Amino acid sequence: MLAGDGIGPEVTDAARRVLDAAGRAAGLSLEYVDDLVGGAAIDAHGTALRPQTLDLCRRSDAVLFGAVGGPRWDDAAPGSTARPGAAILGLRKGLRLYANLRPVRVDPAMAHLSAIKPERVSGVDLLVVRELTGGLYFSRPKRRYRTVRGEAAVDTMRYTTTEIERVAIRAFELARGRRHRLCSVDKANVLESSRLWREVVSSVAPRFPDVSLTHMLVDSFAMDLIRRPAAFDVVLTENLFGDILTDEASMLVGSLGMLPSASLGAGRRGLYEPIHGSAPDLAARGVANPIGAILSAALLLRFTLRSENAASSIERAVTAALVAGLRTADIAAAGEPVVGTETMTSAILDGLR
Repeated sequence: MLAGDGIGPEVTDAARRVLDAAGRAAGLSLEYVDDLVGGAAIDAHGTALRPQTLDLCRRSDAVLFGAVGGPRWDDAAPGSTARPGAAILGLRKGLRLYANLRPVRVDPAMAHLSAIKPERVSGVDLLVVRELTGGLYFSRPKRRYRTVRGEAAVDTMRYTTTEIERVAIRAFELARGRRHRLCSVDKANVLESSRLWREVVSSVAPRFPDVSLTHMLVDSFAMDLIRRPAAFDVVLTENLFGDILTDEASMLVGSLGMLPSASLGAGRRGLYEPIHGSAPDLAARGVANPIGAILSAALLLRFTLRSENAASSIERAVTAALVAGLRTADIAAAGEPVVGTETMTSAILDGLR
């Protein structure tokens, strides 16, 4: 349990309670170990991610992560371990988590709250598989420097066949368990790394003859994600594009606070977190939306503990709370009553019971 900063402790506490309840019903015995990460770890230990914390995660079956960051730590130098964001990047790299799964499903009870017309988001149920350890975020060189013409900066987007192939295989496997459609997103008309991406993904496709593969340029996909989002099943993309597109996709659902994620590697260990940030302005007020964290716990049950029944029971309980009209502030339409973190969590626990 790495609760982190801001609203992280509140939403992970809610997720833990729901995970416990669903686990008990499924006959699972869960043991938890808590540690500091992000800004909280910087304050206590001077670094966002201690080696001891990473080792603890390596010895665990799964990591349930909250959120990190806040204005208190914004002045640290870019790339410094005293920046909260270094924690999540360090965990992804240290645990070799190369595939980030972000499901985007528009619950019928929430369609009217989407930023998009309800008839366009009806039936949306897609899964974005984002490569997590390569591309612009990790490749070198990455630096700022001074030239005779002024400041300059460079970031490198580098991918290898192995990095692309392993995440592509994961995406094809997931598509095989869904609606057998995979859309790979790149920028092959401009970027050499994207041309390699498209070639490698295409080379994997014959291993999965039951999965239909299409390719789209990222700009075209960004438009179609708004224009016809229900047309997509599994979407595969590299690190930067996946980061941007999944935030765009959150607006189909109505709020970042609704979306979970799972970061997976070669085995069953995973890191599970809501995709929202730490929202320091909401911290300790009891108003944060816990659904993203709770649904992340459902993904933990599905992918690490292989308990599909327990995972589905959480998802049904969330739907029941939404159908009953419960809304935190971020998902409430004008005039709708608003509930806090505890009331939403209790309603989901009631749904499990």
